[in-house]
Amino acid sequence: MNQTIRHLCFYALLAVAMGTTWAQDEPPYDGLKKCKSCHEPQYDSWLETAHGQAMESLEPGEEAEAKEKAGLDPDEDYTEDPDCVGCHVTGFRKYGGYEIALPRRLKKYLQGVGCESCHGPGSEYKHIHKDAADKFDETQETTPREELVAAGQVFTDKEIEERCNACHLNYEGSPWPHAREPYTPFTPEVDPKYEFKFKEAVRNDEEMHEHYKLEGVFSGDPVASFHEEFQKHATPPKKK
Repeated sequence: MNQTIRHLCFYALLAVAMGTTWAQDEPPYDGLKKCKSCHEPQYDSWLETAHGQAMESLEPGEEAEAKEKAGLDPDEDYTEDPDCVGCHVTGFRKYGGYEIALPRRLKKYLQGVGCESCHGPGSEYKHIHKDAADKFDETQETTPREELVAAGQVFTDKEIEERCNACHLNYEGSPWPHAREPYTPFTPEVDPKYEFKFKEAVRNDEEMHEHYKLEGVFSGDPVASFHEEFQKHATPPKKK
């Protein structure tokens, strides 16, 4: 039984134990291990970012000054606080995503604001990426990007921005109309650095990850407005 199947079997058992079900409006999350297998340079770069280290910031003593300013106890362990962890992990309380009750061996691939937090749950589109890459290597034929969209991958500015807003603008009095409890205590009133501007944030490699030039495996719409900008300055791919 491969890890993905074991992972989803655990969710089935957890749902029975908790008397809950997960809505199937999107594919299951798959975790960083699958992304890393093909995108290791991006993964290594991401590990050094605030998104990559998001879970560590909930540990006692971490980011003490920021927590105090926001009215939190810097000595408290927030790593199992359901009001906090959602914005520090991937796919919280979604099928295949992070659950506080998960075994540690499964948690580690869902900790941090990972690839699927921005790109969407990847259990289905990962197969398209592999098949498309193999086809491109053999025939130089591209695959329509729409196939990835149908499998759950996120591309448009609006979709990506909404995923960011769900944490960065989820506070009381937010200009974002979908803000709801549990609210983040880290607001622009606490510190101006928490004022979130998507167009600036998405271009910050120190917050996201280093970008690498793509080989052109996929073609057609949709693409984010900043796609060509990123590719113009992207790092050449590392040789395998």
